[in-house]
Amino acid sequence: MKVIVEKNISEEKIKELGVKSWPIWECDISTFDWHYDEKEACYFLEGSVVVETDEGNIQFGEGDFVIFSKGLSCKWKVLKPVKKHYKFG
Repeated sequence: MKVIVEKNISEEKIKELGVKSWPIWECDISTFDWHYDEKEACYFLEGSVVVETDEGNIQFGEGDFVIFSKGLSCKWKVLKPVKKHYKFG
């Protein structure tokens, strides 16, 4: 799997990973191509997104913890404005 989505991540895991200390990225409703030069982990505070990959479409949003694999090329469709914590590497 090039995109892993974990629903209902626990507060304990959020604290353990240090998610709240990660930078925040925000994006309005839009569509764009993206390539991951390195692995990204992120936690969605707000929004809804569909990511199109060669493995199919994946939808996720508020409350989801998502990992994007290094080397992934995809298309983002932001359906509701996004606010997320993120970490590369």
